[in-house]
Amino acid sequence: MSIRVLVVEDSEVVREFLYHILNSDPAIRVIGEARNGADALQLAEILKPDVITMDISMPGMDGYEATRRIMETNPAPIVIVSVSVEPKQVASTFRALEAGALAAVQKPMGIGHPDHEKSANALIQTVKLMSQVKVVKRWPMKHKGWAPPSASLADEKDLGSKDIGLIAIGASTGGPPVLQTILSALPKDLRAPVLVVQHISPGFISGFAESLTNYCKIPVRIPSNDEILQPANVYLAPDGVHMGVGPGSRIVLSDSPPENGVRPSVSHLFQSVAEAFGPRSVGVLLTGMGKDGADALKSMREKGAVTIVQDEASCVVFGMPAEAIRLGAATHVLSPDGIAAALARITRRRAAGPLPGA
Repeated sequence: MSIRVLVVEDSEVVREFLYHILNSDPAIRVIGEARNGADALQLAEILKPDVITMDISMPGMDGYEATRRIMETNPAPIVIVSVSVEPKQVASTFRALEAGALAAVQKPMGIGHPDHEKSANALIQTVKLMSQVKVVKRWPMKHKGWAPPSASLADEKDLGSKDIGLIAIGASTGGPPVLQTILSALPKDLRAPVLVVQHISPGFISGFAESLTNYCKIPVRIPSNDEILQPANVYLAPDGVHMGVGPGSRIVLSDSPPENGVRPSVSHLFQSVAEAFGPRSVGVLLTGMGKDGADALKSMREKGAVTIVQDEASCVVFGMPAEAIRLGAATHVLSPDGIAAALARITRRRAAGPLPGA
């Protein structure tokens, strides 16, 4: 059975381009085309598509507003197809992800461009993957305030008595808004650095860092190889390379083969943290498809680290956290707000000296 796709794009030329790319795959069928957000709302209700590809910049109702309203009325997996990764459009893209869109990809390159086939395939594969996600209706913003229940920490002893020197976080599908919730709650006097691997389409990570900076009390940036870790800094793994920790508490960027089919890999980060920081680390595994990070989170737990996974009720996709729970890798299962509170609580403790290897 074909994946039924609604294409939302104000440019007739681009609509036709996307139509032909998507229909070139026998598993996908474009069932409708919308020129703006208002048309998208109407067609989403009538056609009930399996996936919607959404432009951001459109006259009248833009892609963010259309995404928000579709997720409140006729929810469907939405993939943002961005024409550019300019800061203004990237900011709107991440607002759409916060409103319920599942993923973002750049518009495929034109026929004849050396990257045409690769970029077209990225769109096709993203649509196929997102069609597997079961989305739920979002409450309008005025109803915001309800949070799904999660396991809670009985008291501070549950987090162990050791001092924490590093926090490592991994996320995939549905991760950006969860990361925003967690990272924005961290205090400006955080006593540990935070390393983050977020599976995201190439070209978006710099914009994601800039977007997070607007919400966070501490700097969020893309690190360089061999950079020395500093407390109260968030380091996002760059496009296309693994990020880990090496001797001297330095960032190690590597183009070694993908792990669990991805690069950067959460497992690569967690394994390096387990070896370098052991019991003085926290590992956090968030929403996402697949199992990246689960095995290495178990390694962190075996080394004495605090290990936390996001609870099922708040996950867009309960893949990576579920695998970690199955492996016995998690010491705590928490909602995003619970994770934020736990990390703030842990890192309020007095540091016990220099970072390992410093």
